[in-house]
Amino acid sequence: MILTQITTAATDSLSTADGGDEPVKLISLLFDGGFMMVPIALLAVASIYIFFERFFTLKKASQVPGQFMDNIKEMVQKGDISEARMLCAQSTTPISKMIEKGISRIGSPLKNIEVSIENVGKIEIFKLEKNLSLLATIAGAAPMLGFLGTVIGMIQAFIAIAQEEGSVSPKLLSEGIYTAMVTTAAGLFVGIIAYLGYNYLVSQVQKVVHKMEYTSIDFIDLLQEPR
Repeated sequence: MILTQITTAATDSLSTADGGDEPVKLISLLFDGGFMMVPIALLAVASIYIFFERFFTLKKASQVPGQFMDNIKEMVQKGDISEARMLCAQSTTPISKMIEKGISRIGSPLKNIEVSIENVGKIEIFKLEKNLSLLATIAGAAPMLGFLGTVIGMIQAFIAIAQEEGSVSPKLLSEGIYTAMVTTAAGLFVGIIAYLGYNYLVSQVQKVVHKMEYTSIDFIDLLQEPR
């Protein structure tokens, strides 16, 4: 019986405010979550910033002109090394930086050229993965902060109930519970968004890495062709 009353009171408190017919607004409900909503909100802002900053960075990194390698091959075969390096310098993509390093090492043993390209590739991959680990941390930390806020809210609710004289109002109990649960919902929401964003960005990084590997192999094959 008491559970039914609590459920009914919780529904009423979510649908109305101050005993009237005015619906409870989402923003006011978020403020009711308490001080733990502040770090959760900061994590939400940080995750949004990291996602879009990495998204545009990866989008720019993957944009390689369609005729880029064809032009490089033609110039290298003709011996126009300086022009090939100038063409690479016109672009700031990871692929162009790798090829430029390889061109600058033409004349050295093939193994040295491969190592040089590989080293540049590692540096560029590190740049592409910047802040992705932080986004993964947010995906795990936000729900934990939400649960912590809920536990703190539940403790406060039960303290208020213990200090209440006479019979405990189901509405008082239900309001304390749903207010405490707000932080859990907010933390889970931020965590899910950060987790999805992290996995999407990782997949985009892998696509760029595959392009880098394919292009470097293509360039090494070019150097091994008989002239």
